[in-house]
Amino acid sequence: MKYMLLYRWVFAAIILTACNGTTDSSRQGNAKQPNILFIFSDDHTNNAIGAYGNALAKTPNIDRIAAEGALFRNFFVTNSICGPSRASLLTGKYSHANGFMSNEQRFNIDQFVFSRLLQETGYQTAWIGKWHLGTLPGDAFDYWNILPGQGFYFNPDFINNNNDTIRHEGYVTDIITQLASGWLDQRDKDKPFFMVVGEKATHREWLPDIQDLGTYDSVEFPLPETFYDDYRTRQAAANQDMTIDETMRLDIDLKVNLDFEKTLIYSRMNADQKAAYKTYYTDRVSKEFNDKQLSGKALTAWKFQRYMRDYLATANSLDRNIGRLLDYLKAHGLAENTIVIYGSDQGFYLGEHGWFDKRFIYEQSLRTPFVMRYPGVVAAGTSIDQFVLNIDLAPTLLELAGAAVPKEIQGQSFLPILRDGNTAGRDAVYYHYYEYPEPHRVMPHFGVRTKQYKLVRFYGEKNFWELFDLENDPNELTNLYGSDKYEATIMELKEKLKELITQYEDTDAARILAEETAR
Repeated sequence: MKYMLLYRWVFAAIILTACNGTTDSSRQGNAKQPNILFIFSDDHTNNAIGAYGNALAKTPNIDRIAAEGALFRNFFVTNSICGPSRASLLTGKYSHANGFMSNEQRFNIDQFVFSRLLQETGYQTAWIGKWHLGTLPGDAFDYWNILPGQGFYFNPDFINNNNDTIRHEGYVTDIITQLASGWLDQRDKDKPFFMVVGEKATHREWLPDIQDLGTYDSVEFPLPETFYDDYRTRQAAANQDMTIDETMRLDIDLKVNLDFEKTLIYSRMNADQKAAYKTYYTDRVSKEFNDKQLSGKALTAWKFQRYMRDYLATANSLDRNIGRLLDYLKAHGLAENTIVIYGSDQGFYLGEHGWFDKRFIYEQSLRTPFVMRYPGVVAAGTSIDQFVLNIDLAPTLLELAGAAVPKEIQGQSFLPILRDGNTAGRDAVYYHYYEYPEPHRVMPHFGVRTKQYKLVRFYGEKNFWELFDLENDPNELTNLYGSDKYEATIMELKEKLKELITQYEDTDAARILAEETAR
């Protein structure tokens, strides 16, 4: 700890010297503790970001954070669902430990939340935008202005920390940025800040900003290799309800032949917004669909193209507003002493296995984007391959802020990895998903992922195992459980799984394994 404090003091002195004459008086107050800006989106996936290899996605500002800092290639969630992911972020704990396992529950805000420790360490704290935890933030943040529930893309309501509900005219991503910038303008500039900007994008039903309608219409997206997956060896994958083919709706999701006047989401739009949406989706998209008269695989492929175009067009506003926040930091002399993080609550399927949504332990929903910039500490162009979990963010930020990390936190700081890329990380990660049967009928399951293998236990109405060799089967198409060739590997993985279940005190998972052993 003494070394850490000395390191920050020396770094702060360097920054103060380099930034002498900046216009923001908060430089003096923030020198010893970095500001922290965490931009947290919803359902955005690695495969929709340029920095992660999608050359078709327009994400220059997310890419900019990655280029000027670190890109995490193996950042995983512990429960791939919106609310529980946020609860794990706030507590640094697995869902079973913080009590928030599915979106149907209400988060206990009176439990340990790491932002309170930041407050005690001298930070001003704020959460602005999507919260989605069923309860209000209360005193866990000094200021909050949040969307009720999922919120709306157009002309959304916000509830502030005076318990006033106010409707704001415009597009939700722009409004969130305006509120965030407004709070930064009014904050106490003698104190460091921690601000979470919770974005609604890119959540279903993927409503782009007016200026982004049609942005990707000239792009023909390649079908994922697994788009027509038959789920031959995987029971849970075969029984889900999240396919583009059957589950994705032409009307609500893709806005085809939609009666705008009778749909709640669009009833909030003003006349100009409705006119723009009708012109694009009725006169252009619906006409194309009606003229084509598609069926079978051709229809499913067309739905995929529409899905991708709306999803990425919705992400355009997200990225554009990230740029606005970065520009704000630079214009106010805050860029050099502010940690900027961009991440999502979990990954998302963009047609892989024929799906949209998330939930499964499979790679596209287990893995989530995470990029981080901290000038002078994180070298530009850093690539981090070590396993990192979303429960690790709380202890990392507490350590960076100079606060003690409570023993009750289950995550571990990844600051040593940021300082020295050769530092070893985890050799395995543990995952547990609960929400069933609705929506999407993804069976509850827990499992362990190592560098090469993934072992999964599904339970409930049916009980069975899956094993994947990720090196030889990166698409997770072939369940190897029960193969004599992998008998020793299965035994080793089960021991590792039991070890992690014990470490994280997941009593439900331990009981399920014990009952199986007893049979």
